[in-house]
Amino acid sequence: MVMQSVAWAQGIGAGAGGANSTYSTILSLLPFALIFVIFYFLVIMPQQKRTKQQKELREALKKGDKVVTASGIWGTVANLGKETVTLQIADTAKIRIQRDQIARLRGSEDEDKDKDS
Repeated sequence: MVMQSVAWAQGIGAGAGGANSTYSTILSLLPFALIFVIFYFLVIMPQQKRTKQQKELREALKKGDKVVTASGIWGTVANLGKETVTLQIADTAKIRIQRDQIARLRGSEDEDKDKDS
């Protein structure tokens, strides 16, 4: 008889604690939400910012810009196409590459380092 009253008491307590069980479920999901927020600010947002800057760089290219490609080739923009860029890499050498392969513009500090070598 004692076992039946204990089981009955547990059954009543579980039914009355429905709001408490929802609260504990939300609390158990909180660490995952926190991890996602941290992941967003440390990984996703900086990557989106970098992608936007690269896109703006490629759209702003003009003839005469000194650039460095993703593979490390230094050159000067000789001609621009919709999808391609022609780079002059020496007095008589020109290559055509995809616009997406332009990594960055060369600055004056790059020129100074090159002269030192």
